[in-house]
Amino acid sequence: MAAIKSFVVYFVLAAAAIIPINAQLTPNFYEKMCPQALPTIRTVVRNAITNETRMGASLLRLHFHDCFVNGCDGSLLLDDTANFVGEKTAIPNNNSVRGFDVIDEIKQAVNTACKGNVVSCADIVAVAARDSVNLLGGPFYPVQLGRRDARTASFNDANANLPSPFSNFSVLLSSFQSQGLNLQDLVALSGGHSIGLARCPSFRNRIYNDSDIDPVFAASKQKNCPVTGGTFNTEPLDATTTLFDNQYFKDLIASRGLLHSDQQLFKNDSSDSDRLVRKYSTNPISFASDFSASMIKMGNLNVLTGNEGEIRMNCRRVN
Repeated sequence: MAAIKSFVVYFVLAAAAIIPINAQLTPNFYEKMCPQALPTIRTVVRNAITNETRMGASLLRLHFHDCFVNGCDGSLLLDDTANFVGEKTAIPNNNSVRGFDVIDEIKQAVNTACKGNVVSCADIVAVAARDSVNLLGGPFYPVQLGRRDARTASFNDANANLPSPFSNFSVLLSSFQSQGLNLQDLVALSGGHSIGLARCPSFRNRIYNDSDIDPVFAASKQKNCPVTGGTFNTEPLDATTTLFDNQYFKDLIASRGLLHSDQQLFKNDSSDSDRLVRKYSTNPISFASDFSASMIKMGNLNVLTGNEGEIRMNCRRVN
């Protein structure tokens, strides 16, 4: 197992070396100004996952939902004010995205460890996502750092930019391509559904109406997700939901994707998407490497650096 993990780390680092990145971001950004920053983030994330394993998936999802709306700038963390309606109450996020209290805890701990306000909320979200993946058995990849925090957020863009669990393949691919991501990024990043849970309304239509679903699997999910009601009932996104592995892709091949959008990646039609799903289902090292590369790539989307934005004292509001 140790040899496999070392092999994965080698390929992750090699992949990271060839990914185009923002010239002002670097994995060593806090090395001199606050060497305690990253260990402090990891400690709080570890404690949060120990208290609730699902929190790892929630922190990963926070990063994705932040980056897909005008870049990885911490805008998702902002509470509504009299001047704007933020992203938290947008349809894809409302009563769904979680983990804000953990980010608050990390921010307070990092400010204390660094004896000042030097680590951005956007960087905290990015590192917390990586540490969540790694602590649940997934790869450890270098997070590019030096992001600044946005001073505003967009409710409308959150509604427009975030893919839906009901989306068909063409919509999913178009959404990723609009961010400068490609098919491999779509399939690899969807593997983040290796961990976490989904609420009944997000998969109800699939388990009652989709034809590309294993009937035994559908019937088992219907027990906890009735035709009406059960709004807050949850089901795991894959069969090993507390472990970051490649089971998600094996489930897709077996027509056991929980979300309609998940199963859209595998239609058994020999498409390029199918080939990636099959590859990841049998090659966990390839999945770990490609997932890491795509996370680094996504983490570089439209970042604020230099004198842009700010470093928030409180991640929920601008300074």
